Amino acid sequence: MPTCLIAGGGLAGLSCAAALADAGFSVELFEARPFLGGRAASYFVRTGGESVEIDNSQHVLLRCCVNLLDFYRRLGVEDKIRFYDTIVFIEPGGRRSVLRAGPWPEPFHFTGSLARLRFLGWRDKAALVRATGAVGWERRRRRDLDRITFLDWLREKRQTRRAIERFWEPVIVSALNEAPGRVAARYGLQVIWLGFLARRDNYHLGVPAVSLGRLYHPDLWRSRPRVRLHLGATVERFVFDGGCVAGAVVSGEQKQADYYVSAVDFDRARELLPELELDAAGWEHVPITGIHLWFDRRVTDLPHAALLDRTIQWFFDHGEGRYLQLVVSASRSLLPMSRDAIVELAVRELAEFLPAVREAKLERSHVVKEVRATVSPAPGHEARRPGSHTPWRNFFLAGDWTRSGWPSTMEGAVRSGYLAAEAVTNRAGRLRRFVLPDRE
Repeated sequence: MPTCLIAGGGLAGLSCAAALADAGFSVELFEARPFLGGRAASYFVRTGGESVEIDNSQHVLLRCCVNLLDFYRRLGVEDKIRFYDTIVFIEPGGRRSVLRAGPWPEPFHFTGSLARLRFLGWRDKAALVRATGAVGWERRRRRDLDRITFLDWLREKRQTRRAIERFWEPVIVSALNEAPGRVAARYGLQVIWLGFLARRDNYHLGVPAVSLGRLYHPDLWRSRPRVRLHLGATVERFVFDGGCVAGAVVSGEQKQADYYVSAVDFDRARELLPELELDAAGWEHVPITGIHLWFDRRVTDLPHAALLDRTIQWFFDHGEGRYLQLVVSASRSLLPMSRDAIVELAVRELAEFLPAVREAKLERSHVVKEVRATVSPAPGHEARRPGSHTPWRNFFLAGDWTRSGWPSTMEGAVRSGYLAAEAVTNRAGRLRRFVLPDRE
C-alpha cells in the first residue's frame, strides 16, 4: 500500500488525506495545533465567568461550493449544513429587503427579486441588469480580467455609486474577504456567475448547524483506518535528496513515506521550504473579525442578515436570537482597535438595524481578530500561484493560496487538496480524479 505524509490539518490537508485514503493510500497527517480545521476552527473561551465554545469566525458556503460539499459527504457531516434560500438585507433604521430566486429560468431567476429591492433605486437596478448581462460572456472571453480590478470593471459597466456600495461591495466582500477595488476582476465575475447566475440554487447560503470543531473532529476519522492523525506535531522541515524528498522531520524525528504533501499556509511554506524559492512578494493576508455578543433577551427573529452602510456586514443567530455572531470581512480598520472599542461599535451599529438591542442588556462578549484569514485575490495574483507539482517528483503542494481555479476560500482549499491528491495518484501510476466541475 503506497504511503503519503501530509503537513497541515486545515481543509487542504484534510481533503487531500480523505481523497488519498479513498484511493487506497495509507496517510499520516501532522498538524501543529491541537485541533483540526486550520482557520475554520472552534475553541473554548472564558467570558462572563463562563467557559463557552465559539467558532473563530463565521464560516458559510454556497451550493456552488461543490468540492467543499463533497468533502463534507466524505466525512459524513453533510447533514450538519443548513441551507437557506433567502438573503435578507437590512438598512440602518430597520427596513428589510429580500433576495430570493423566482420562477424565471436562469440567469433571469432574480429579476423579480431585484426589482423589489427597497435599498436601490430604479437607476441602480438598471445598472445591475446591465452588468449582470455582461458577466457570462466576458468571464470566458476577456483576457485582461486578471490585470484590472473588479471595481474597474464595474465602472466600465457604468454602475451607480449606490449599486456599488449597497450591492456589489457587500456581495464581493462577503464572498472574497476583499474590497472590489482590490479584487481582480476575474474573481469578481467568477463569484457573480457561479454564485448567482449559473444555477438558480447556487446562491443558497449554507451555515453549519454545529460548531466548526464538530465538522472536522478527529473522531470523524475513526471510520478511515488508512488515515492516522497526529495533533500537536509540527513538521519542522523536509529532507531533500536530489530530485525527491527522503523524509520529513517531525518534532526532531525523521518520518518517511512514498509521497509528501505540504498543506500549510504560504508564510509557513516559505519557512518550511526555502528550497522552493516561492515568489510571494506583495502577497497580502486579509483579516476577518468575528464579534460574539450575548444578550439577556431575544433581539432578532432572523437566522442571519446582511447589514448595509455600516462597519458590521452580517449577523448570524447562534442561540434563540440572544447570541449573535457579527462578521466584519476585510476588517483592516478594526485591527488597531481595542476589544472594548470594537464591542462598543458593534452594539451601537447593531441597534440601528435591530431596535430590540436598545432595550437589551449585553451579558458578555468576545472578539476574534483572524489576522491571516485569507490571501488577497489581487490583480496579477493568479499568475503567480504555484500548482500542485514541484521540482521534486514525490513532493506536492496544497493550500488555498495555490492555483486551484478558485480564490482563497474554503472551496479553494478543498480543491487544492483534491488536486494534490490527483497529482500523487498520477505519480503513483494509479490516477484518480477527485475535483468536481463547477455547477454551471
